[in-house]
Amino acid sequence: MGAILFSGCEVLLVERGREPLKGYWSLPGGVVEAGETLAAAVRREVAEETGLQVEPEFIAEVFERILRDAGGRPEYHYVLVDYVCRVTGGHLAAHDDASRAAWIPLARLDELRITEGTPPVIERAYRMWQGAAPPPLPPRAEGPC
Repeated sequence: MGAILFSGCEVLLVERGREPLKGYWSLPGGVVEAGETLAAAVRREVAEETGLQVEPEFIAEVFERILRDAGGRPEYHYVLVDYVCRVTGGHLAAHDDASRAAWIPLARLDELRITEGTPPVIERAYRMWQGAAPPPLPPRAEGPC
């Protein structure tokens, strides 16, 4: 689960301080703890990594990332739900497993060592954040599930 936060033409990114992907820039986020809602997890993870309090506004993307070991076998398998969030408080500073946290100009994303697939997610989320309504939920079926 991850958070996408915008300020003008900048996005908040963290540089990973631990494996996997140590040294790569990515969206702040992490694992959902047992019994925790996705919204609570995104709030907690952002606070732990950046010192900021946030409020999730809408889901921008759901995708999976499979990282393989040197032999090509799956080593990590993540299902990622990325929320566009707004900052509600706190002060930006890297904490927990983030070695750095910074507002990065969107025009400079290609200059970073950034996790695979992250720039297109940020670009789509930015378009949505700029005013396009988030995609509608599918209609709910009537009757029992």
